[in-house]
Amino acid sequence: MGNFAYLLVDLIMGLSSIISMLLFIYIVISMLVSFNVINTYNKFVTLIYGALYKLFEPILRPIRNTLPNLGGIDLSPIIVFFALKYITPFIAEVIIRLA
Repeated sequence: MGNFAYLLVDLIMGLSSIISMLLFIYIVISMLVSFNVINTYNKFVTLIYGALYKLFEPILRPIRNTLPNLGGIDLSPIIVFFALKYITPFIAEVIIRLA
């Protein structure tokens, strides 16, 4: 059972790093779109941005609704980054201890 736990922990840590990287890409693309650096009429940009929007908005919207209005500054991705950074190792430790 211990070997399975380590494989599960590796899977969770890998998914956490992939989600963090995709969230970073989503933040960069959304900033570039909002400052009109990249064109949203490009089909590739629309495809990538639309997919990332559908992936991360259900996660970010409840956090945005609970945070106070800071005048256009969105801190919800930072909260998700910290949650991924600090909660994922905690979950991994719990899984290893239970095995």
